[in-house]
Amino acid sequence: MTDDPATERELIRWAESLSAIARTGLGFTESLYEQERFEEVLAVAADIRSHVVGGLDPHRQVSEWLDVVGNGTAGYVTPKVTIGAVVGNDDGELLMVQRADSGVWLFPTGWADVGYSPAEVVVKEVREETGIDCEIIRPIAILDGQRRGFTRIPLISLVFHCRAVGGELRPHPLEVTDTGFFVEGSLPHPTAGEEMWAEHAFRAIRGEDVEVQFDEPRDPVWRDDSEP
Repeated sequence: MTDDPATERELIRWAESLSAIARTGLGFTESLYEQERFEEVLAVAADIRSHVVGGLDPHRQVSEWLDVVGNGTAGYVTPKVTIGAVVGNDDGELLMVQRADSGVWLFPTGWADVGYSPAEVVVKEVREETGIDCEIIRPIAILDGQRRGFTRIPLISLVFHCRAVGGELRPHPLEVTDTGFFVEGSLPHPTAGEEMWAEHAFRAIRGEDVEVQFDEPRDPVWRDDSEP
């Protein structure tokens, strides 16, 4: 293991990328020789991951990766997708939820659902988690979760700026411990990654013409000495 978070983040990204390449190859190839080579790549990826994640059994990790290998298009490995909602009210406050699983506060966020557009997921997720009805204004962020350092799995986060238009605060009984509207500079503790998104979110809530945040291409992609 390493004490450098940036190095850990890159090692995890390399391991997950190798795993994705190998699993995608296994999903498309019919060659026994290629299957063996791809399984060796999975073993290397698992060893890399085990050096970062304490207590991880690389053999078990390989088995878990192999268990989810699909065939053809179903076998093409892509990142997971989450949808986030920066919901402001008429007082310039931000809607936040406290996750029941971690106790951490964040704006409402959920997995992308099949059959729903990202904007439809936002409206559904905000209503389910908080009891608040909202309308979509526009997307304000498209982020790589691994590159930003807030996840260890391949994940793309789409974040929308929204306006609260009705409803009453009512935390989801299973997913959310608490919910509320908060002013800038007084977000609840602990808030996840506040330094990465809070200023941008409140600028949008104030009506400023914010740009869509995204991760600039890196050259080369696999080497980056800059700060996250």
